[in-house]
Amino acid sequence: MARRNLLVCFDAFGTLFHPKFPVAEQYATVARQCGLDGFSTEDVQASFKKAFSAESKAHPNYGKASGMGAPRWWTNVITKTFQPLAGNGVDLPKDLAPKLLHRFASGEGYALSPGVASLLRSLKQSVPAPSHPQIPPIVGVITNSDDRVPSILTSLGLRVHPLRFGSNTSPDTDTNPNTPQQEQHASAYDIDLHCMSYDVGFAKPDRRIFDAAEGMADQLAAAAASAASTRGGGGGVVLPWLKVYVGDEYGKDVVGARGAGWNAILIDHGGSGEGKEGGELEWLGDGPLEEVFPLDGPPRAVRSGSVQGVLTWLGKEVRRGKGERYGM
Repeated sequence: MARRNLLVCFDAFGTLFHPKFPVAEQYATVARQCGLDGFSTEDVQASFKKAFSAESKAHPNYGKASGMGAPRWWTNVITKTFQPLAGNGVDLPKDLAPKLLHRFASGEGYALSPGVASLLRSLKQSVPAPSHPQIPPIVGVITNSDDRVPSILTSLGLRVHPLRFGSNTSPDTDTNPNTPQQEQHASAYDIDLHCMSYDVGFAKPDRRIFDAAEGMADQLAAAAASAASTRGGGGGVVLPWLKVYVGDEYGKDVVGARGAGWNAILIDHGGSGEGKEGGELEWLGDGPLEEVFPLDGPPRAVRSGSVQGVLTWLGKEVRRGKGERYGM
């Protein structure tokens, strides 16, 4: 069986993390804390939907092309959400937008899916044997989002590499000086790269956002192989990828991933799959990695009831194949 390095990327919102409670409810709660009242959560939901749609049409990609940046873009959405509810001529509280911006750029508004942090860490800490100096799994995020995702994940307790598409960060940057050199890539970070539509300029299901992530992973792999060669461990050869994308939307995540040559795992929240796009997909089960996603043939898609189940399966398979398959 040919050996491959494992590249697994995740959707962010709804897959790795989710709102602590509904966004409209949080908007309404913060507004009332700021002294604004006289509306229901349903009113906020309807007004937010209209404001978000209008701002997306006027300034696509969270305002990046317009030069306003995401914070100003979201401030406009917040203003357009609450101004109709407050009434014409009524000044909105000055602290309303800053409080909401802070909440939804941090763990104040979001929660990590249970068990994800420890499962990611276990997957990333599978260090290659000295006789097989290839890299451990590369874990990334591919998401249709503005640039808040790294700060959200950091605030939720994950160790996040500063590498993001379009940044000047070196792929071999390690901010943990206490990590042994041969284990730096394995254990220094839980998330190795970020590929956000805000930075790339293309959103899922466009294959270009997946291609951008693969290009970043190539940089990380080349840096790791070069480091292994420098240490005299052989190395220097970058293996082909086993690419897996995990997300909870069939049209964006499964269709997009397979169109870009990635295998896909659809998170089927609730586990029924009936009457939904992707309902025909087979369940992930506990089969060997090389059988679920074979080297030959077109990319495959399966589904799982939870991201925790996917991470548990991947961790088991990486440990099983250590020193034999997938760069382990």
